[in-house]
Amino acid sequence: MTTGFFFDERCMWHSAGEHVLFLPVGGFLQPPASAGYAESPETKRRLRNLVEVSSLGGVLDWRRAEPASRADLLRIHPEGYIDRFRAMSDAGGGDMGEEAGFSRGGFEIAALSAGLAARGMSEVMSGRLQNAYVLSRPPGHHCLPDKGMGFCLLANIPIGLEALRAECGPLRAAVLDWDVHHGNGTEAIYYDRPDTLTISLHQEACYPTDTGHAGDRGAGQGMGANLNIPLLPGSGHRAYLDAMELLVAPALRAFRPDIIVVACGLDANALDPLARMLAHSETFRALTRETKALAEELCDGRLVVVHEGGYSEAYVPFCGLAVIEELAGHRTAVIDPFLALLEEQQPPEDMIALQRRRLEAQVRAVFGG
Repeated sequence: MTTGFFFDERCMWHSAGEHVLFLPVGGFLQPPASAGYAESPETKRRLRNLVEVSSLGGVLDWRRAEPASRADLLRIHPEGYIDRFRAMSDAGGGDMGEEAGFSRGGFEIAALSAGLAARGMSEVMSGRLQNAYVLSRPPGHHCLPDKGMGFCLLANIPIGLEALRAECGPLRAAVLDWDVHHGNGTEAIYYDRPDTLTISLHQEACYPTDTGHAGDRGAGQGMGANLNIPLLPGSGHRAYLDAMELLVAPALRAFRPDIIVVACGLDANALDPLARMLAHSETFRALTRETKALAEELCDGRLVVVHEGGYSEAYVPFCGLAVIEELAGHRTAVIDPFLALLEEQQPPEDMIALQRRRLEAQVRAVFGG
């Protein structure tokens, strides 16, 4: 039983519409690395490179996948959204909502990103892999059924989960989102469904500013199957460990999923330009270790980690490597060169205590007592 690593270089060619010299990107004309756009391929490509040049690449099962099919997409997105996205992509690109731009060929790349997530879930659920890391791009956790948001064009994880249900039949799934921004798209898709537990750990009121409230617990039959855990900006490493202990682990144990899927944004790291959470590589290592142990306890270890955000080209690779090392149970010789500095930059004890009191209050609200 091995850890799968799902990657396709074509996902790195997604572009928000930059140009190469005088020509629009698309086809075999690769977009520039960044051009000042936060959602750059370099964070993901550097992670892939670090995996390969360390000893970690040799213990992973490297996989590719087919793009998500139209039938897969239509389980989540309305036909009008899919047809409009494809037509705009064929015509040269555009924007599917709020900060959801793309260039020619963007539809096919987004479908490939969703396909990687779906294949990862299928391989793990079948037992062909113990767990998996999916290095997908563009990300998906902000995407609503009929609107792209926050660099997300298709809802990768819901597309993968519903494809899995079509393949395997009914199942209970838990989505744990530790991207620094609220996973509003995944929440919206499953808000009234009891078969999918959605948990979002995020910086409070970061993005989207009007979602992610602790009191939003689901609706109808899905009441209680949504859990938002907004964290104070700058509350750091300890806040994530406390949230796992006090809220995430009890919620997962109560729900007893058949599979756990992580929306793995790495933008809670202290060097990220779009947030202020002060996490570091050992934060992500600890989150993965705890989630893997919960998966082994609850669902025979079935765990799929799907890449979402993270915008520090220098630091995302070290955070991602820590996650994949924990999944694979293999520690490399790579040393995080930023770790000592970032451990010194953690918040003072009074702020750590304040954040824990907030979590304890939420525990009482969620579980009673």
